[in-house]
Amino acid sequence: MPLKAEKYAAIRIMTEAAGQPQTQGTPTIPANPSPWRFCVAPMIDWSDRECRFFHRLLSRRARLYTEMITTGAIIHGDRARLLGYSRQEHPVAIQLGGNDPAALAQCARVCADLGYDEVNLNVGCPSDRVQDGAFGACLMRQPELVGDCVAAMKAAAPIPVTVKCRIGVDDQDPEVALEELTRAVVAAGVDALIVHARKAWLQGLSPKENRDIPPLDYDRVHRLKQAWPDLPVIINGGLVSIDAAKTQLTALDGVMLGRAAYQNPGQLLQVDPELFGEAAPVAGERDALEALLPYIDERLQAGLRLSQITRHLLGLFPGQPGARAFRRHLATHATRLGADRQVLIDAMNMVRPFPERVAAQ
Repeated sequence: MPLKAEKYAAIRIMTEAAGQPQTQGTPTIPANPSPWRFCVAPMIDWSDRECRFFHRLLSRRARLYTEMITTGAIIHGDRARLLGYSRQEHPVAIQLGGNDPAALAQCARVCADLGYDEVNLNVGCPSDRVQDGAFGACLMRQPELVGDCVAAMKAAAPIPVTVKCRIGVDDQDPEVALEELTRAVVAAGVDALIVHARKAWLQGLSPKENRDIPPLDYDRVHRLKQAWPDLPVIINGGLVSIDAAKTQLTALDGVMLGRAAYQNPGQLLQVDPELFGEAAPVAGERDALEALLPYIDERLQAGLRLSQITRHLLGLFPGQPGARAFRRHLATHATRLGADRQVLIDAMNMVRPFPERVAAQ
């Protein structure tokens, strides 16, 4: 029987500290950093093309991922709507959901033809939807099938094929489950493995609880890299800052931030200088918003509502004077029919610099 949420809550305090990274120091920036050195996670309902375009304004080097899209949706649905993206988003990867090698191969070929830089297979989502379809985290129990899926996609598409997984599901032993999955996908030619360093519980926990309650086990991911030194291993789960990412990069090839990158997008401005030794694309959050204005004009002409873009901006200016008014103005006015760039400009004008920054000028 899976552990219930209340039992996990009791053990989380005891185990979370043990799961924190044990590596120390600042990583050396390599001459040719891994393509996966810093990634923004695929997030359902969040990492759409409007979000990705804005994130790209904050970092040239971050690898961006789409929301998970199922093979059935791509094969039978509106591909222009589902797969459309802006050329400025590169490098951008698409995450697929499915369990049929032939269907995944077909979709990988379509995505490669559209110019995506990578196709990623979801082996970590625990939602009821994926359980009903027997894909996502359910595939942790079928490593040989995952290997078959990877091999089919590799044969069909001339772009990197990666897998995003958990360390196990339900009562699986993470030492065994993650090793068996890794062995299968490496044999199939996988280009990188992205590991959310928690188990997923398919019964008893909601998808939201599965992102927080199962204890983190970073050490398990570190041991995986030690056992497979030639395999690019990227860690995901519980990382809240660029400093936390830097700590992980002393032991691993890459890091992936999800909610922390979405809820506080301004910290993406640190990615290029601190992880790649390059200047950020813009000087600050306000400059990024000004660079977003032409894109807003373009997308509104294409039929979008302003709120479909500005909903991804609400995490900007944390703690800064006027940030609450900025969020309130966007939430109130961006949803109105005919709302345009002026709504964002007015919201920006409500934010004031931190007092110490004013004093320094």
